[in-house]
Amino acid sequence: MIPEGPTRQRLLERFAFLQQTDATLRNDFFTRAALATLPAGQEICRDGAQCSHLPLVIQGTGRIYKIGENGREVTLYRVEAGESCVLTASCVLSHRPFPAFAECETPVTAALVAPEQVAHWMTTSRPWREFIFTLVAERLDEVFGVIDAVLFQRLDQRLATFLLRRAEAQGDPSLQITHQELAAELGSSREVVTRLLKDLENSRLVRTGRGRIDLLDLPALKAKSKPAG
Repeated sequence: MIPEGPTRQRLLERFAFLQQTDATLRNDFFTRAALATLPAGQEICRDGAQCSHLPLVIQGTGRIYKIGENGREVTLYRVEAGESCVLTASCVLSHRPFPAFAECETPVTAALVAPEQVAHWMTTSRPWREFIFTLVAERLDEVFGVIDAVLFQRLDQRLATFLLRRAEAQGDPSLQITHQELAAELGSSREVVTRLLKDLENSRLVRTGRGRIDLLDLPALKAKSKPAG
């Protein structure tokens, strides 16, 4: 149950379907959903496991990623406040195992919806259906973007693109991230990422430190992120 108070208000603010649906389903949601708080670094689900609930993130960030046979990670997408996980939604509706790994990148607070409620509301609530369908469309587009980048873009382009996007997202050109974390984002090895960062540093586009990367020349990095020619 989601108790009355600030948590309910945050859910109403972050998830439009709760405002769009009727009072009966809204009250049903608050009665049946469970509240969970998880620490940063907590594993949420493993590849091949069954999904016990669909999480609706109220606060924090979750990361969804794959691990290849060579042990390398690649980030598929993140789930932020006001969002849910499309792979989990797919799994609870199809009764199939989770095909990736999920972990809390920061402390996460989420409302947990049981699989039977996910399925029931799909047949009884248009706002809920639209929420799930929109989630699928947006996340599939994001995942296909990752696949396209991995298959068709050079790693130095992808690195420059990631650095620029992270800086834009946080509004600060100084990034707190390790070489290993970068490698996991890009599906590469730490050694390769370190070499590429050294090339950027030698060109005075970035400055690296322990767990830190400062972007020094944003226009040059932007040019680096684009295909040659």
